[in-house]
Parts: sequence; structure tokens; C-alpha cells
Amino acid sequence: MTLRSLKPIALAAAFCLGTAHAQLATSLKITKKLHLAGEPVTAVVTVTNHSGRELVFRSDGRFQWLDFIVRNGSGNTVNPKRRSLFGPMKIGAGQTLAREVDLTQHFHLSDAGTFSVAAVIRPPGDATEGTTTNKAFFIQSSGSLYWSQKVGTTGGGMATREFRLLNFAGDSKSQIYAQVRDGSTGQLVRTFLLGDVLMLRKPVATVDRQQRMNVLFLTTPTMFIHCVVDTDGNLVSRQIHQRGPVGDPQLLTFGDGTVRVSNSIPYDPKAAAEQKAKVRKATDRPPITY
Repeated sequence: MTLRSLKPIALAAAFCLGTAHAQLATSLKITKKLHLAGEPVTAVVTVTNHSGRELVFRSDGRFQWLDFIVRNGSGNTVNPKRRSLFGPMKIGAGQTLAREVDLTQHFHLSDAGTFSVAAVIRPPGDATEGTTTNKAFFIQSSGSLYWSQKVGTTGGGMATREFRLLNFAGDSKSQIYAQVRDGSTGQLVRTFLLGDVLMLRKPVATVDRQQRMNVLFLTTPTMFIHCVVDTDGNLVSRQIHQRGPVGDPQLLTFGDGTVRVSNSIPYDPKAAAEQKAKVRKATDRPPITY
């Protein structure tokens, strides 16, 4: 094949790639703007296929079909934790599909600050350039440390963990977060939301004999929440309590190291919903017959 015959083919290939870009509508959004540093940051990438045919987005081993560019407030690129591997996505003609991605699973986002993110989507047949979405912005706050305690791990050895309770005013609500860090390196294990908190009653925290953090906090004027978190950052249990006969529920540690909530009435949301469903409305009354 001569060089003259190669040129039109190259031009045609470039035209096809440009057409593929033009026939995709893409967007990116962050589910919430304000985060506690370390908690999941969920990005939603949306792709609409206007090509008139089915498209299958997949990686070829060298290039990912989906990638992200994350920058801090200084404009510096945030380093990825590892090479991301996103599974294929098939979009029919005229369809719109979305993919949710937790950015903290792929990038080092443990610091407070302002960040921007954009997604790069490579259509089938385009291994390099791709199309870039809009930028989305989010803010990470360090929150306020309320309580902390270092403990040994149940697996033995010298490994330690640090339990931390953080108070954070997000979305105009006061919230309480659990955080677990490596006791030696300070490396973040996990940060996650326990719930909304009313600081009219101060949260109470302690560690039980199984080296788990127990937290009791007021979440509504009449309800308290008791959470148990292990050293791997797993939420072991979450129970709702109402006030008992005398005063507020209490988080008590017994002589054998167990921790329980006393002076409370356990609240079962499922049972409450079933009981509510049994109460018939006035409009549900059967017609009166004579």
C-alpha cells in the first residue's frame, strides 16, 4: 500500500474518533459538596449514547476506558493509590447510564482542603485521547476531635489501633463520625458516619473487652443510638434506644468488660412500622350499612 493510499484511511479514522466524541454526552457530579476528610467521596459519571448503535466501553490492558483527574486547591494532581480497574459498561443506542465511583478508594484523599475532579472517558476505538467531563468541586474538613483511645488488636502481636470520634457540621447538621487509624503509623483505616447528633446530651464512648469502640449519642429529642465499631473499622451493630422510666439511657461498663445500655427501651423500627400499619385511618373505615 502506497503512502498516498494510507492518508485517506488515517483521515477517516480520525473523523470516526471525532464523531464518537461528538456523539457522547458526558457529565460528572459529586453527591455532596462538604465531606469529612477520609470519608467516601462519591463521584457519579453519566454517559449518554447518541451514536445510534450500541457501545461497549472496556479497557484494553494499557488504557482504562474511565479515568479521573483529581487536583487539590493549589492545582497539584492528587496521587492515585493504585492503578484503577473499572469493569466494562455497555450502553444501548439512546440510553443513559451512570457509574458511581468512591474516589477515596483510588486516590490519597485524607487531607483537608478544596479539590476538583474531572473524568476522562475513552469511547470504543479511542485508546488515548478520550473526552473529558466537566469539573466538579468538593471540600474536605478535618472536623473536631471529640474523643480518642488507642487499643491493641485482638489478633495479638504489637499492632495497635486508635479509635476516634469526630464532630462535623455537614449540610447544616451536626454529625458524628467514627474513625479508625493505625496506632503506629497513623495511616487511616476507615472513616464513616454514625449519624446526626444533638449535642444537648454529650456523646459517650468507651472500649469493651473485645477491643471494640462503643458510642452512645442523642440523635433526636427522644432517641439515642448505640454503635459498636471493631478495630478494622467495621460497624458491628447499631441499635436505637428510647428513654427509660427514669432519665436518659446510660452506657455502662461491667466488671467482666462487657458494655451495655441501661435505663432504655430498645426501639425496633420494623415493629413500629408494622404497628403503625395496623392503625386504620378514618378514611379506611368500612361504609355503615343498615
